[in-house]
Amino acid sequence: MMDVLYFAWVRERIGMPKETVETNAATVMELVEELRAREERYEAAFADLSALRVAVDQDLTEFDAPLKGAREVAFFPPMTGG
Repeated sequence: MMDVLYFAWVRERIGMPKETVETNAATVMELVEELRAREERYEAAFADLSALRVAVDQDLTEFDAPLKGAREVAFFPPMTGG
C-alpha cells in the first residue's frame, strides 16, 4: 500500500487530493500506467507527462524511479519561483 498525492490541476482532474493504492508497480511509470487504466479522469490527468513532476517520499525524481520501499508518491505540475 502506498499513498498517492495529487496537486493543482492534477487533483482537479482526478477529483481528490490523495488516495491509498495497492500496487505491484516497480517504477513510477508503471504506477502511472496502472492509474491510467482505471478510468478516464486518470487518463486525462496523466495524458501529458512532460507537464508533470513527481516526487517519491518527498524527493523530486523521474518517472523511471524505482518504487521499492516507497510509502508516498506525489504528482504535480512544474512550479515556478518568484
